Amino acid sequence: MLSVKIRKQLTQFQLDIQFEVNQEILVLFGPSGSGKTTILNCISGLITPDTGQIQFNDQLFFQDGLRSLPPQERHIGYLFQDYALFPHMNVYKNITYGIKAKKKAISDSRLPSLIQVLKINHLLSKYPHQISGGEKQRVALARALATEPSILLLDEPLSALDQQTRLECQDELLRLHQIWEIPFIIVTHDIHEAKKLGDVILFLEKGKIIQEERSEKIGHSSLIKRIH
Repeated sequence: MLSVKIRKQLTQFQLDIQFEVNQEILVLFGPSGSGKTTILNCISGLITPDTGQIQFNDQLFFQDGLRSLPPQERHIGYLFQDYALFPHMNVYKNITYGIKAKKKAISDSRLPSLIQVLKINHLLSKYPHQISGGEKQRVALARALATEPSILLLDEPLSALDQQTRLECQDELLRLHQIWEIPFIIVTHDIHEAKKLGDVILFLEKGKIIQEERSEKIGHSSLIKRIH
């Protein structure tokens, strides 16, 4: 379980949130500037909260006044909005770069399986400028998952795609989550996407959770409640 309880003073407001997520898809939904990406950055260690605590199972990521674990020690996969692929590296080198950077070798059988699942075998020798948006998304996902992370963070991963490709990639994310069985935390502005992907949707406004909705897709009745 990932437990997050943090505060962070931003330019326009104070981010003040608390939530827990198990092996499910948690969607952060809200307007631009509501603190969604800041939450991902705090979890990943790219930003340090002012106060609070972030803990995953028995591992303490952050505790104010005590410690802040460096990003490379948190074992988190992060898919950025622009995919952040290296233009001078081919697809295969982009995928394996994350493994080398984290000094954690994926098993010989797991990497080919991941490449096959994402249907990018034919792209391995190509460069980012030679592939489509949907293909870039799959490559970025492969790189994020190649290190076998304990948590996957996705910041507007499908926003740049056309509608048909976006729908296909939504299905891909759901399928990957079933295979990987780790917490996915996804930021989106699209309410239909949020409802399709999310086991739990947190509605944010000016740094605070104003609603929580649990999806029926995991066998529970839909529940919306006010978070105090």
